[in-house]
Amino acid sequence: MSRKIRALVLMLFVAGCGSSERTAPTNLENACEIVSERPHYLSAMRRTERRWGIPIAVQMATIHQESKFIGNARTPHRFALGIIPMGRQSSAYGYSQALDGTWDEYVAETGNRRAKRDRIRDATDFMGWYMDASTRRLGIPRTDARNQYLAYHEGRTGFARGSHAAKPWLMTVSNNVASRAVLYDAQLRSCRKI
Repeated sequence: MSRKIRALVLMLFVAGCGSSERTAPTNLENACEIVSERPHYLSAMRRTERRWGIPIAVQMATIHQESKFIGNARTPHRFALGIIPMGRQSSAYGYSQALDGTWDEYVAETGNRRAKRDRIRDATDFMGWYMDASTRRLGIPRTDARNQYLAYHEGRTGFARGSHAAKPWLMTVSNNVASRAVLYDAQLRSCRKI
């Protein structure tokens, strides 16, 4: 094999390793612009909607809140005494900010062993799986972005206990997620994406 071909193969391999997008779409306030800029987002979300019944706008609003559509998003580092690094606040990672344990549960239950949290297709499928289970176990409608987000953030057990009620900041965030889902839905309808 010639040197040029080997170099090209190596470059393609290295480029393929970086599967996540490390920057957010240009305009996070407009769902039509998001899916026009990144059409693979829309195809991933449509697939999740078909499989799990979670509306595209609910998925988009949750991803906006969790990661701002940044594929390799992580929680901030914790510091002792303000300067000594103590690790990250949690194991949350990727578009969906899935925790290690919950992601492992998803992989085991769905058999999707090649799934990656920094791949939009897998992240939306994870969210659909999680929210579908919240619908079945807690009775939360699939279209209820506010309560789906609360169960997603607090875990289904925490939601069932009502842990979110003691967190006014989280109630505000969940209301914002619900408002954004309504906005995204209207925008996607206006540009005929749903």
